[in-house]
Amino acid sequence: MNFVKSLAVGALALAPVSAFAAAHNSSDPIVIPIHNWSSQIVMSNVVGQMYETMGLNVEFVTTDSQAVYESIRLGDVTLELEVWEGAFGASYRAALAKGGMVDAGAHNAVTREDWWYPSWTADACPGLPSWEALNECADLFKTAETGDKGRYLDGPVDWLKHGKERVDALGMNFTVINAGSAAALWAEIAAAEKDKKPVVVFNWTPNFAEAVWPGAFVEFPEWEDGCDKDPSKGPNPDALYDCGNPADGYLRKVAHKDMTSKWPSAYCVLSNISFNNAQIAEMARLVDVDELEAEDAASEWLGANGSVVQPWIDACA
Repeated sequence: MNFVKSLAVGALALAPVSAFAAAHNSSDPIVIPIHNWSSQIVMSNVVGQMYETMGLNVEFVTTDSQAVYESIRLGDVTLELEVWEGAFGASYRAALAKGGMVDAGAHNAVTREDWWYPSWTADACPGLPSWEALNECADLFKTAETGDKGRYLDGPVDWLKHGKERVDALGMNFTVINAGSAAALWAEIAAAEKDKKPVVVFNWTPNFAEAVWPGAFVEFPEWEDGCDKDPSKGPNPDALYDCGNPADGYLRKVAHKDMTSKWPSAYCVLSNISFNNAQIAEMARLVDVDELEAEDAASEWLGANGSVVQPWIDACA
């Protein structure tokens, strides 16, 4: 699905700098990718609307969240606003090493992505958050679908979370099922909440869920650099992915190398942008809780946060 967003109402609160942009930036569209989780979609619309107030053309394209880095490197996509270390670090680093892509800095956010459980699950399995305790409680998570094994609902396949590899590496009595979308993860938790059914699902921070469902991440063996490439890292010397994900991961921005010269003011803004955990969680909440369309959520977020983003724009004008 390819589409161009028109300027949303909330973005009108931003002071326009279109004369400068028109004189110094290409009229070609800045291509912003859209993926399959709410904060990335809303953030992309927020930045797109910021660019439109600058007189820049913006195009949104739906892309695979792993392949997007190769697309940026080749110039088919202009930028990416949410490079999560745990989910996309390997794809990002591989594309960056090939050339054609520039790192545009990090957000003021700390990320974590891993197995997670709502608080009522700990009541049924009191040894949590230990992964060994979770494994001892595997019977609590059995379903007709998984037979005599516990059920773990992982993220969508294209997020490459390596849940099955971790289960195999640590000898866990779980079957990994992939959710079709982020919405399916939230539906799983909401359904379990009604009768306090124990569940364990993939989750991440920042997102809205931590404010709606108190819970905690499962504590696996601590992440070591190379745990995804070198079997000697982690407790199982014969397997990869026998560590948890980084507990203090980065959230970075990246762009095609020509953005710096083709859209210099847009790249300047991109390098200035630094959303924090609370701001990113609020973007997701507007869609996942308030059920706004992404462009409307972006407009509302900008209407409430003009004082946050305007200095990033002004500094580039």
